[in-house]
Amino acid sequence: MNGHNTQGQQIERPGDWSWKFWLTLPIYPYGKRRSLLTEVVPNTVWTIDQVQGIFYVVVPIRMTVMKLEAGGLLVYAPVAPTPECIGLMNALVAAHGEVRYIILPTISGLEHKVFVGPFARCFPSAQVFVAPHQWSFPLNLPLSWLGFPPDRTHTLPPNPQDAPFASEFDYAILGPVHLGLGRFAEVAFFHQRSHTLLVTDTLVSVPAEPPAIVQLDPYPLLYHAKDDGSDRVEDTPETRRKGWQRMALFALFFRPSALTTVDLIPSIRAAFKASDRSRKAYFGWFPFQWSDNWQQSFVALRGGGRLFVAPILQTLILNRAPQATLEWCDRVAEWDFNQVIPCHFDAPVAVTPSQFRQAFAFLEPPLTPGSAGDRPTPNSPALPPEDFALLEEIDAWLIRSKIVPPAPEK
Repeated sequence: MNGHNTQGQQIERPGDWSWKFWLTLPIYPYGKRRSLLTEVVPNTVWTIDQVQGIFYVVVPIRMTVMKLEAGGLLVYAPVAPTPECIGLMNALVAAHGEVRYIILPTISGLEHKVFVGPFARCFPSAQVFVAPHQWSFPLNLPLSWLGFPPDRTHTLPPNPQDAPFASEFDYAILGPVHLGLGRFAEVAFFHQRSHTLLVTDTLVSVPAEPPAIVQLDPYPLLYHAKDDGSDRVEDTPETRRKGWQRMALFALFFRPSALTTVDLIPSIRAAFKASDRSRKAYFGWFPFQWSDNWQQSFVALRGGGRLFVAPILQTLILNRAPQATLEWCDRVAEWDFNQVIPCHFDAPVAVTPSQFRQAFAFLEPPLTPGSAGDRPTPNSPALPPEDFALLEEIDAWLIRSKIVPPAPEK
């Protein structure tokens, strides 16, 4: 992460990490969430990171705070408003003015939506703006039932010039992409003064080293650094790096080609020989086996720190609306940004509008001889197709079950 961490001198008080509504989204780290503040642009842009995950596969989840020229703050994609998080926010409020706007830039991402209502209640003068076409599953409930303040929750206007923060921000709405039972949408925000692009889930960049927020509790890193349940690992930088790189492959592909799962009965037998049979370690159960060349898979995934579209979005979502997605890309690429802050993995990422557009080249139809024209070319090789095997199996099952429509032919 390139920004400056401003939390280094903070006294650790575990009670400040408490998130009492964790049952609304019961995933790791459950009721205890650390928060880490980073200053990205001095006195202008900050991020607050937390972590989330399943089976100790944890990745950062991030909100961005922007200082308004007229005074006050805009918050993009809030995270869990723990006492620690709100304490960090209150320090920014004391220095730069009250929170004036809170943005929910997605419609289907529960890991973002679930925090907005509780966060808004901590800043009662803030206006909440949400992406159009909101929905929830399994019941499509009104936002007020999800904790959003009804008297100050608004839908983002279709025309960004009609938004109250139009003098400082532009935005472009992707979607909704219709997915049978649900929909996907995302709103990219452009902060003109700092030349910063904000995105939610579409784009990621994977760092080689574990992010600072993940290292505050290294247990997940050490767990996934094991080669089997009986492996005893030491807490070293090399071990943490190994665990992080495997977690990144796991998080983005679910089952990369370098990973196989051990059959249930043998994995249970192996658990009795595990070095750690505590409840925290799933009583020694470790049903994974990595091939010797797994690091090659990570190098291919990372691509030198490139910006790319998350594999699940490539395989299951954006390929359902390639033309609309590319039109959204073209709109965003008109902005004069030099860095992007995604809500997950690394941030900020130095990027040009052209590099942003290149990340979506996988949606372009195949070239015919002599037809390249002005089409952007990828700035690095495509993600390894063999790592998409599980996602493609899921996609085929969803189509066969008529849960989602098939992707259109390119």
